[in-house]
Amino acid sequence: MTTTGTRPAAAGARTSSASARSLLLTMLGEFVHPRDGAAWTGTLVSALGALGVEKKSARQTITRTASHGLLASERHGRRVRWQLTEEGREVLTEGTSRIYGFLRSQRTWDGQWLVVAAAVPEAQRSTRQKLRTRLTWLGLGTPTPGMWIIPEASKEHEVQTVLTDLGLTAGTFAWVGRRAAGTDPASLIDAAWDLAEVRDQYLEFTEDFAERTVETDEEAFVAQVELIQAWRGFPFVDPDLPAELLPRDWPGPAAATLFHSRRDRWHRRAQRAWDAMERDAAERT
Repeated sequence: MTTTGTRPAAAGARTSSASARSLLLTMLGEFVHPRDGAAWTGTLVSALGALGVEKKSARQTITRTASHGLLASERHGRRVRWQLTEEGREVLTEGTSRIYGFLRSQRTWDGQWLVVAAAVPEAQRSTRQKLRTRLTWLGLGTPTPGMWIIPEASKEHEVQTVLTDLGLTAGTFAWVGRRAAGTDPASLIDAAWDLAEVRDQYLEFTEDFAERTVETDEEAFVAQVELIQAWRGFPFVDPDLPAELLPRDWPGPAAATLFHSRRDRWHRRAQRAWDAMERDAAERT
């Protein structure tokens, strides 16, 4: 990724449908949701275009996102204005809270662990995948098949909600307590989470954005969206362990500080770029 004010190399590259949808969700959360929850088709297409998404792919991405219940269309003559649905607002509110709150402050640890044993039959692959996705989002790791752990007992209620939603309470067991004497927490953590990979991702994030500058409003828009795109994956891979369980040189807090400082630096100009795209789209006949 470039660190100059020129357009990033990724902006001209071919973008997959999955990444195009991810970009759209980031834009909806950052630019649409905080306003009136609506945007013209032309605005969304232009914004995705600035990020390297072709017009045809952009329009397909908008339509598919609407088919998932996150957007609803409203026709104004020849133009279409997209409005966030109630479900869309809820999804973006939850995601924004997690992204901007992640690693925002250090927490104290009482030494308690939450352990969950949830065995899901092989035949229920969809349920297994949903369980993995939702428990991972909560920060839990799995040191052995069917077992999930996290050094944060306060997540008990949220975990129980997941198990109830998926209909898994009958065959699931959970405990809260301290580790037994002689148990090596480092080995347990290594088995549950790939912290070496997470470290590398934090260092790459820092290298990509520490020296990056912008010269125009559009470049600020691209930089901010790419910043959020890069950061939004960390809550899925970093369990946000207590400082007592992490190396002293753990790069997470420094990366979080960089994320917020860069977002604050580019925010005003990025918003101005979005407003310009909205005006252009509104003026088209």
